[in-house]
Amino acid sequence: MTEPASTPTELLHAWRDGSREAFDRLLPLVDQELRRLARRHMQRERPGHTLQATALVNEAYLRLADSKQVDWRGRAHFFAVAARVMRHILVDHARARDNARRGGGAIKAPLDAAEAAVAPPEQDFAALDAALRRFENAHERAARVVELRFFGGLSAQEAADAMELSLDTVKRDWRFAKLWLLRELGT
Repeated sequence: MTEPASTPTELLHAWRDGSREAFDRLLPLVDQELRRLARRHMQRERPGHTLQATALVNEAYLRLADSKQVDWRGRAHFFAVAARVMRHILVDHARARDNARRGGGAIKAPLDAAEAAVAPPEQDFAALDAALRRFENAHERAARVVELRFFGGLSAQEAADAMELSLDTVKRDWRFAKLWLLRELGT
């Protein structure tokens, strides 16, 4: 008789192989880390953002539940995928908000009233996502490092382990990516 899966990696493999119970057992093991990751993402958002960290985690769970065909390589890989899912959720949310701003049912107001209601500047996830996509086309490995470090919250060593690269390579890719993105985003 085989022992039931108990580590996150074992549960990920069982889930991939079709065990819904494995996914249900995995969630409590990763929940706290996913919530920390979501809070980190939300700290970069403007005050009063309509999407809360809990909603971000819940939406990520729903999207992850549909990704059974992923060949999970372990815990770090799971969190890298979760970070990418959260990134896409935030980008989708930002795009929907921008579409609504451009007349999606908005009430027209005089310019004076609009100026009074201007929100503080916020991180432009749509622009960041577009820049990351351009970067990924030219520098795929370095783009994965950005995803793991920035969106996944992994340390340089954890990213190196997840990507099976040397720590020095990850550090070089991280520096290069930051400079490229700063130039590209004009900040």
